[in-house]
Amino acid sequence: MFDNEMEVCSSAHEHPELVQKAKEELFDEDTIRVIAEFFKILGDPTRIKIIQILFQNEMCVCDLVAVMGMSQPAISQQLKILKQANMVKYRRDGKNVFYSLSDDHIKQIFDQGHIHIKEKYK
Repeated sequence: MFDNEMEVCSSAHEHPELVQKAKEELFDEDTIRVIAEFFKILGDPTRIKIIQILFQNEMCVCDLVAVMGMSQPAISQQLKILKQANMVKYRRDGKNVFYSLSDDHIKQIFDQGHIHIKEKYK
């Protein structure tokens, strides 16, 4: 079958037990919305780079600016979005603010995505 062909069922649904199980296991609408927003936030290359940089060490905004070659306001705006999504956290040390990943889940999600891409798009 070609990718542009559509599969058509011969009846409304031939496997009612599978349909029922799938309906029962669907996340509730609020959870689906939050997951969609989570992945939407990861859909920005700048945020992907920031997260990847923070895999290794926490960094202050000035260091992120130096690594990424972008303006401080641009980096700060992306950090604000990541912070609101609980993907990064921060701590103050005097006048400096250091950012790090909020937990290991973020790196695990990236690692799984990277493995998938390497296997599927060689």
